[in-house]
Amino acid sequence: MKFLKTTLIVCVLLLNILLVRPAWADAGKFIKTPEYTEVTQAIADLKNPEKTTDLAPEAIQQKLADLRFQKYVLETAEERSVCRNDTGKTLGIYTKSKKAVLPTISFLGAGQATDDDIECMGIFLPAGSKVASGSAEGFADSVVAKFVPGTQLTATADPETGVIDFNAPGSGFFKTGEIDWAIPTLTQAEVEAQVPNAPVD
Repeated sequence: MKFLKTTLIVCVLLLNILLVRPAWADAGKFIKTPEYTEVTQAIADLKNPEKTTDLAPEAIQQKLADLRFQKYVLETAEERSVCRNDTGKTLGIYTKSKKAVLPTISFLGAGQATDDDIECMGIFLPAGSKVASGSAEGFADSVVAKFVPGTQLTATADPETGVIDFNAPGSGFFKTGEIDWAIPTLTQAEVEAQVPNAPVD
């Protein structure tokens, strides 16, 4: 009888160790990334009145909300970033495999989502693209909308205006020279004519 009780206790303890996430476990797998440090520093800078003198209070609050969301994603995400294209057109995206140093551009077809074995790092926006959270007039140059690791991104487009909208705030819009990613000079028509080649689920 003692052997049975001991065996039962050992089994319960083993199951507890295997199935229950310990309280001391890491908060998220992306808190040691450079993006986490950048987001945390940007939040601290926005809270410092000396560094925000040129911003309106509404702009500060919006930026803080976006940064807090990004920090939340970095702290809680368990999976790599995935991009879903609900724009109705082919979309240029930047993806990175685990072994790659820099992301590369590929093209995601309408209605497709990237494979969760690669990291979707950003969206390519040709010159003239209009983004709800970026440039309502359209970007003068081709840019990259960059997103923090762990973001589960969905891109949509207004069928009448063509304005692209993202379900999550990005960490910024970058043109050639502001980021070390290769940014092509493709037009929107050239992007739409590309054969989708992004890794998909």
